[in-house]
Parts: sequence; structure tokens; C-alpha cells
Amino acid sequence: MGFKETFQINGENLLQKIKDIIAEGNVNKISISDKHGKEIMSFPITVGAIGLILAPVFAAIGAVAALLTECTITVERNSEKKEEEKPDDSAEPPTTITVK
Repeated sequence: MGFKETFQINGENLLQKIKDIIAEGNVNKISISDKHGKEIMSFPITVGAIGLILAPVFAAIGAVAALLTECTITVERNSEKKEEEKPDDSAEPPTTITVK
């Protein structure tokens, strides 16, 4: 299970805040809502999603930021406990399929 954080921010700072949140790590999903609570966009953040993969997302966020004066960012994060369990899960051998 994860937990959610919510940030109130004005549109001009939106893109930088999103980049900062992603840089912090431990993020599953980010949602952006307008000041009335209507979700504008939502996108998952996968472990390897950096650089060129996020470039189109950042472009879309920049376009949304130009239209919004105030917005809310909701960040879904992994809990600390889940991170600790992850190495145990990775300790299991991968499934191997042999084709003859």
C-alpha cells in the first residue's frame, strides 16, 4: 500500500514541482487537478521512466500549466515498508520457461 501527498501550486511553478517530485523518487503516479478538483491529467511513473520517456509528459504539463492559475498535484508514493519488502521479492529466482 502506498500513501498520497497533495500540493497546492500555481501554474507557473507546476512543471518544476513535478520534476522535483520525480527526482525525489518513490513515486507511482502523479495527478494534476484544477482549482475546482477536476482531474486534468494523470500519469504513472515507472522505475525506469526518465529522460526521453518523460519528455512528452513534461511538454503536456507545460501546456496545462500555461492554462492554469492554480492547481493541485496528488502524488501516490510507495510506502517505506513496501520498499523494504522489494529486495525480498527480488530474491526469488525468476521464472524460466524452456522450449524444446
